[in-house]
Amino acid sequence: MEPTIAWYLRMSVIYFVAGAVIGFIMILSPDSAGHYISVHAHFNLLGFMSMMIYGVGYHILPKFSGRQMYSPLIMRIQFWVANAGLLGMALGWPLRSRGDVLNLAGPVLIIASLLSLLAVVLFAFNMLKTIKSV
Repeated sequence: MEPTIAWYLRMSVIYFVAGAVIGFIMILSPDSAGHYISVHAHFNLLGFMSMMIYGVGYHILPKFSGRQMYSPLIMRIQFWVANAGLLGMALGWPLRSRGDVLNLAGPVLIIASLLSLLAVVLFAFNMLKTIKSV
């Protein structure tokens, strides 16, 4: 297995555990739970689900189509962009909900969201070019 694909799968599991831990902490501390709902949701959806889909997609779709992956470089770049976007959102959401005194939450969330969107577009482009008709 391509090492980057293995890293997508590892990060998927790491985000799944992190999302579950945050969920458990939210149960223990309901007064501050509202500050972390978005982090919990994003770790589970963008972290666990999307990283798993990216990893499995990159591993299986080229095999199913009988083609080489269009761009392993895009796959590697997308890995870093997706993780940077998700971690940026995980920092930005609590800043916003707790009252950001430095006014960093807005710009952090916008940049992180754009990175996450870019990661989705890179994945879609790479997959569509990989599985296109001959």
